[in-house]
Amino acid sequence: MKYVNVAIDNNNDNTDNLYTYGLDSEEISIGSKVLVPFARGNKLKNAYVFEIMDSVQEEIKGLKYVNSVDEEICLSKEMIDTCKWMRKRYLCRYIDAVNCFTPVGKPAKSGKKRVPYKDMEGEECSVKNLTEEQDNALRNINPYISEKKHDIFLIHGVTGSGKTEIYIRLIDSALKNGSNAILMVPEISLTTQVIERFIGRFGQDKIAVLHSRLSLGERYDEWVRIRRGQVRIVIGARSAVFAPLENIGIIIMDEEHESTYKSDMSPKYDTLEVAVKRVKAFEGVVVLGSATPSVISTYRAEQGIYKKIELKQRYNQIALPQVEIVDMREELKLGNKSIFSSALYSGMQKCLEEGQQIILFLNRRGYSTFVSCRECGYVMKCNECGISLTYHKAENAAICHYCGKMEPLPKVCPECGSKYIRHFGTGTEKVEEYTLNMFPDYSAARLDLDTIKVKGSIDKILRDFKKGKTKILIGTQLVAKGLDFKNVGMVGIISADVILNIPDYRAAERTFQLITQAAGRAGRGDKEGKVVIQTYNAEHYSIEAAADQDYERLYHTELFLRKSMLYPPFSDIVQIIVIAKNQQVCIEGAQKTMKAVQGGLSKELREHIFEPQPLLLNNQKEHYRYYILIKCPKGRRAECLSVIEKIKRKVNTGKKLQYTLTVDINPY
Repeated sequence: MKYVNVAIDNNNDNTDNLYTYGLDSEEISIGSKVLVPFARGNKLKNAYVFEIMDSVQEEIKGLKYVNSVDEEICLSKEMIDTCKWMRKRYLCRYIDAVNCFTPVGKPAKSGKKRVPYKDMEGEECSVKNLTEEQDNALRNINPYISEKKHDIFLIHGVTGSGKTEIYIRLIDSALKNGSNAILMVPEISLTTQVIERFIGRFGQDKIAVLHSRLSLGERYDEWVRIRRGQVRIVIGARSAVFAPLENIGIIIMDEEHESTYKSDMSPKYDTLEVAVKRVKAFEGVVVLGSATPSVISTYRAEQGIYKKIELKQRYNQIALPQVEIVDMREELKLGNKSIFSSALYSGMQKCLEEGQQIILFLNRRGYSTFVSCRECGYVMKCNECGISLTYHKAENAAICHYCGKMEPLPKVCPECGSKYIRHFGTGTEKVEEYTLNMFPDYSAARLDLDTIKVKGSIDKILRDFKKGKTKILIGTQLVAKGLDFKNVGMVGIISADVILNIPDYRAAERTFQLITQAAGRAGRGDKEGKVVIQTYNAEHYSIEAAADQDYERLYHTELFLRKSMLYPPFSDIVQIIVIAKNQQVCIEGAQKTMKAVQGGLSKELREHIFEPQPLLLNNQKEHYRYYILIKCPKGRRAECLSVIEKIKRKVNTGKKLQYTLTVDINPY
């Protein structure tokens, strides 16, 4: 007889332990999904095997036995090891980590396999001649793949420098070496374009796709194909890092700087950290690519943690687009109160007359960004989440962009009864309406979360733009990243200040990245492109650096500021979130938690604990949220998390549970 230690599929901190069961069957391995009797009622629960033992140190009274083994679902030892690591790294439950690896959905009753993109034709894009920079990148990385030597590479390549071709050839090398590959993109909207290229080079049978816009059935069947070893390449968004592949030789993260690679749901993992952990088990390589690498990644390259490779020229040798900054304050002085500056309008007119296409970027969806009373200053907010509601003209309603709650637009102010309550600000819906009024002879389309609710709508919008049916594409950050259209002659950035005003130490960095990425969509064909950046903050260093394509200026300014303020990469930021149904209980719980943390940490670390504050989304789903922020200087993270883990466990497993704690490390 053997014994197994299993993690129970139970959403409770009190049962976040490994439980020992007896085993009569030999057909079991680490990672097997089993059914076991649990707790006093012996109700059958799903569980996952973490350890198998021939004996136990002391006899277990009332030992229970594994009831059955799931023949279909089984993780590997490497995946279980990663789950153990995640529990320690992110202070999550065993089962939270396991659920990252396991499939959602169920087998089809008909037995028919559901294959996404099965009708997609591969894009013929065979590149025969590489640039000297591309060739140099391959010469640097390929030996590590062929010799199975683990390392991390950062490819810093300007937009249009041919990074995708490098990814394809590196994956080809891994496949020829007997290894498998994962390619991740930050936005689901980018997967179709990437998949077309990969099908054209590798064929459909070798490729699987994993992302949240697939149906549950498609995701289940793709998971099974991957787990059975029927595919060699997995393409997808953040969750693709958990693809149940064996023998991973390379993981590529395109646009590595994107915030979407950081999970904001439990477990609150960093995709890059998980990728490095997984690939290291197979002595594979991690390749990070970006035209605007994060400050942290560039710093790590300077420290020798990553190997940096630069691509400074575009593949087609066309110069980077001309960039013009327009100060909207000056436009107002000249009497122009419209959404478009004179430079943007005249540039669009010229571009359209020459038969080229245009992308307009604004990182705010909806028609107007808030509803306010001009008499008393009242602003409509969501009762559930506490954030400002956005006016959507199509629905004629104010909508919460977090929980989706809709409110009719009031005719008078609920606070003072004034009739002067109006919607203000500009979103993509208003930009689309304005564009169609200004250029009625040209077709326009909008790409944001409101227009892609129906399955397949992303692909249709982008396909129409690619074929030239749509002349002007308006969108949020979905249009700013990775899209490769040859006929885009101009990009207009409607308001560069949107992200700059977010309360986040990365605001300047993210502004630079979005402007640079959006600008990079122009001039990817035979003609030089043009970019117009509209802003009310024309002197800000991030906007000036983006206009000049001067990454070094942005990087060194940010590094200086972060070092003086002890922000990453010079620290890790730990956020402890206190959640309670009663606001006063939440505030008191946050104070108690802060004192407990202070009591456990050394004097040096105590200096970097900040007083509890209400979370931006404070009142959400009938719960209040307050947070405590701790800056852990480099090298002190383990000490800090050790203290927090004990406090979190004590609070969350208490008998009189009035509030709970969650932890987010380096949150966005």
